[in-house]
Amino acid sequence: MSEQRTTADGGMETAYGFKQVGQGEKQPLVNEVFHRVADRYDLMNDLMSAGLHRLWKDGMVSWLNPPKRHGFRSLDVAGGTGDIAFRIVEASNRNADVTVLDINGSMLKVGEERALKRGIAENLTFVEANAEELPFEDNSFDAYTIAFGIRNVPRIDVALSEAYRVLKPGGRFLCLEFSEVDMPLLDRIYDEWSFRAIPPIGKMVTGDDEPYRYLVESIRKFPNQKDFAAMITRAGFSRVTWRDYSGGIAALHSGWKI
Repeated sequence: MSEQRTTADGGMETAYGFKQVGQGEKQPLVNEVFHRVADRYDLMNDLMSAGLHRLWKDGMVSWLNPPKRHGFRSLDVAGGTGDIAFRIVEASNRNADVTVLDINGSMLKVGEERALKRGIAENLTFVEANAEELPFEDNSFDAYTIAFGIRNVPRIDVALSEAYRVLKPGGRFLCLEFSEVDMPLLDRIYDEWSFRAIPPIGKMVTGDDEPYRYLVESIRKFPNQKDFAAMITRAGFSRVTWRDYSGGIAALHSGWKI
């Protein structure tokens, strides 16, 4: 088991879990993972976080604190099923306009169906596109959010540069991602749960353990909190900081376009 993390200098672009793949090969493999788990995405996150992802997402939107007025525009990247976007709309008293962008059409379909059922579709726009090449003009959004998606982007530095480009001056970047546990006993427990429990449970529930094996491996390859913060700073963001959740199982990173 190779648990060595990539650093601020890169490496995720050719890391498909613990496997090394060629340039340009990662994205199609990741796309297939999410086509296979789209209908059970919430269940997947429950397995990965023991249900805590719901509280972490609430904390993310609370820290964003979207204004309760018309005109606030937010972009949620890799957010196909709508978890973060729906929270932003509700936190703004249904005033915010949120664009949900995902490279995976299966995930977007789930999000669109959920939005209709919740009666908030008019606040949302769903766009199928790549985080590395956003189809928006410069200085378009007040906020950019991405939850549990950045580690699946091959060229993270390019995605961060795109986030900076499309944000308005004064805009906010927030990224929630699984990270490095900093509590000695918890890290061993979490490793046991991740590698010994999650793939078999995933197979039992969905009949397929491979997507879950990739996802737990990708968490261990992702840069730790300090290195990822350095990448965000390198992309041009100011006042970069983060909050650890549940002993570092997840971390919420923040930056501003000043």
